[in-house]
Amino acid sequence: MNDCKTLDIPKSQSLERAMQGRDLPWLLSHWVECTPDKPFLIWSPFGAEDRVWSYEKFDQDARRILQGLIDQGVKKGDRVLIHMSNCPEFILSWYACAMLGAVAVTTNANSVQRDITYYVDHADIIGAITQPQYAALIHQSAPQLGFLIVTKDNGGEATPCPTLERRSLSFETFLNLTPSSMTREPEPLLDFAIQFTSGTTSRPKAVVWTHANALWGGEMSARHFGLDHRDVCHAFLPLFHCNNQCYSLLSTLWVGGSYILQPRFSKSQFWSAAIKYQATWASMIPFCVKALVAEDVPKHNFRLWLAAVSIPQLEEHFGIPIGGLYGMTETVTQAIVCDPQHRGPFMCIGRVSPGYEISIRREDGSDIDPQETGDLFIRGVRGISLFKEYLKNHEATNECFDAEGWFNTGDRIHMDQNGDLFFSERTKDMLKVGAENVAASEIESVIQESGWVDEVAVVGQKHHMLDEVPVAFISLLDGAPESIKERLIEWCQQHLASFKVIHDVHVVVDFPRSTLEKIAKNKLREQLPEITH
Repeated sequence: MNDCKTLDIPKSQSLERAMQGRDLPWLLSHWVECTPDKPFLIWSPFGAEDRVWSYEKFDQDARRILQGLIDQGVKKGDRVLIHMSNCPEFILSWYACAMLGAVAVTTNANSVQRDITYYVDHADIIGAITQPQYAALIHQSAPQLGFLIVTKDNGGEATPCPTLERRSLSFETFLNLTPSSMTREPEPLLDFAIQFTSGTTSRPKAVVWTHANALWGGEMSARHFGLDHRDVCHAFLPLFHCNNQCYSLLSTLWVGGSYILQPRFSKSQFWSAAIKYQATWASMIPFCVKALVAEDVPKHNFRLWLAAVSIPQLEEHFGIPIGGLYGMTETVTQAIVCDPQHRGPFMCIGRVSPGYEISIRREDGSDIDPQETGDLFIRGVRGISLFKEYLKNHEATNECFDAEGWFNTGDRIHMDQNGDLFFSERTKDMLKVGAENVAASEIESVIQESGWVDEVAVVGQKHHMLDEVPVAFISLLDGAPESIKERLIEWCQQHLASFKVIHDVHVVVDFPRSTLEKIAKNKLREQLPEITH
């Protein structure tokens, strides 16, 4: 593994040896050989028939897509945009790219034209695979793409592809191709995938995962959750996010289990699929747990839910242990996690994973003691247990690591008297909207572009289901429209993904100020009551 020096990955002989001779195609091939007829992917859409792929059928269909990509001129190292809501075609395309050695760039399905243009340009994407509902958006955002492949429906909802100025290719046509027999030698440190993640800057950063990252994430998630080949995962969180990709899909693949995929979370559709296919575990967010409280709880096979935090008071209601965890796209899998047998108190996120080192520091850099809160740093091996880099952003990559290889998460963690860990707050100017990280600066820059605002500060308002939602405090320029709240919300809807759109606008004459005349956002947050309904 001589590539380690060029990637500037700290030496870790044991991890390098563990990855040698393996990549994502190797993992699938292993289960195709061992359990070819076992159900792997179970697609359970709303209002359409379920479909099941065995390990062998999934491999063959992925190889058909692989052949289609080869026919389009895609080569090893090329980057392909996968812009879809949850569907089987997403996973088949993702895996076909891995087989070829191309890089799958998976992007938020709520993105708007401004976002897509940035993703395509920043990642030098050569072609796209999408659904009818996004085809016009992709074409308008990036007409220079070499190809545009469109599925027949929107995650089970039949919709014809819109008329475009350019010819699009049918995903179904690719599924009629002869499966490619192409193989290549495993390259664990080859780039595998890119996800765009929000930071404090106004544009998201492109997080690069290698094949070794994907294998590590699958193996460690499976170990953290105590999974084996008998487990059936129930998945419904967005596939473009590392939670579903790593925690649910890759962990299932690591143990040779079965994976139920639904288009999205739906409290009315949740139990039917879980009961039908005897789901044994699920990764979710607190929003999902809260929504399901209102539903009747049928007899089920679940033995574990992972919901970001431990929620012991609801375990009896559902008859299911509910554990916490902490991870980021940059850490690939969980750096902090609850042991399923020792989940800890309410709101606990767990303890350090055996695969990582963590340091929770005071302002002077010293480690905190119990009953203190500090800044979270994580150390692992870049390209294996930590992400490889931020694509084409060496400055950001270098800034997030210190001289000893510790990654600055930008989050603050509290330790109780027993050593259990709890998420406290973000040190960076970030909002947590549902499962999405949102940079306040990105929303602020879009609002400034309206030409109606002198100064703006975006903060999070507490929300009973979504954790928090973005709210704007503004001072106006002369000539601003009278209906400024409605106009600004409409402006944001045009230029931002839906989860980034402001929920309210407050006009102020003077902003509260902190030192150096910065806007005191904490003072603004204090003015906002929690949204309780």
